[in-house]
Amino acid sequence: MPSNIVLVTGVAGELGGRLLARLGNNSDLERVIGVDTAPPRADVLRRIGHAEFVRADIRNPLIAKIISSAKVDTVVHASTTCHPAGPGRRMAIKEVNVIGTMRLLAACQRSPLVRKLVVKSTAAVYGASSRSPAVFTEDSELIPASSNGYAKDAVEMEGYVRGLSRRRPDITVTMARFVNLLGPDVDTVLSRYFALPVVPTVFGYDARIQVLHSSDALAVLETATLQDKPGIFNVGADGVLTLSQAIRRAGRVELPVPRGLMPSISKVLRGAHVVDFSSDQVRLLNFGRVVDNTRLKKTFGYLPRWSTREAFDDYVQGRGLRPVVDGGRLAGLATTADGWKVKL
Repeated sequence: MPSNIVLVTGVAGELGGRLLARLGNNSDLERVIGVDTAPPRADVLRRIGHAEFVRADIRNPLIAKIISSAKVDTVVHASTTCHPAGPGRRMAIKEVNVIGTMRLLAACQRSPLVRKLVVKSTAAVYGASSRSPAVFTEDSELIPASSNGYAKDAVEMEGYVRGLSRRRPDITVTMARFVNLLGPDVDTVLSRYFALPVVPTVFGYDARIQVLHSSDALAVLETATLQDKPGIFNVGADGVLTLSQAIRRAGRVELPVPRGLMPSISKVLRGAHVVDFSSDQVRLLNFGRVVDNTRLKKTFGYLPRWSTREAFDDYVQGRGLRPVVDGGRLAGLATTADGWKVKL
């Protein structure tokens, strides 16, 4: 059964706001409602079509009244924050991730008209360590990198969603576990990290990085909203880049530092309001994380338009990053007094 009245949470965020605008211009939908504690960006509001914005906090029981009175049949939970780009209040974000999700799911359970739930989750639920598999599938064990970080919130949130599925098996639930997003128009941890003139890395490690273009992320959420795509799906682009390759492609200068110093550097970057590099992200730099997107292609039916390499290059070009060093020339330098060629 196609969606008719859709509610989208987290529309003040970039992905949620763009989804609201996309759905608001879909004439097949009778009504589209976006909720958040703050309005979408001005450029989003100008192009939301027939969509409506309602200022509401999903942590408040009022969200149940909105869902029931509007006769919502499809809920898209896009307000979860996996890794805030800049320094944020940890407890406030945790409350939205955990308490907000509980309130929203309780409202969905009580409403007999809700028949579909789409949830934005994160591949960070798999963690990152020296014991991690080379590639994570949707059936891999969920082991967040820390016991109190944003990835732990996502594991809790997914647990609540599974509980709703047991209590309301009539609701079609789609869980999308996104890898890190990149693109010219999104503000994420990695987009800030690779924009640093000097990029700190962990000495002795060269992690494999897999990203997803923001336009692919939007397309997946829109498809899950308009069509019935039940299940859990890893959402990541094809291919990987090593961390050193990505830094060179961005024209940045790599600064390898001992692993024990990374928390201190992260604290400095967070204190300077440059980037919120949590312990989860530090472990990602150490060990990397790659997910298998076979189920996304074959079962969900979506083929990412951008590979990891293409998404990264579009981010660099779209942001207009001027190279601190010429990565192409640096990578081709040859050099030693004995005549050996060294590829940097």
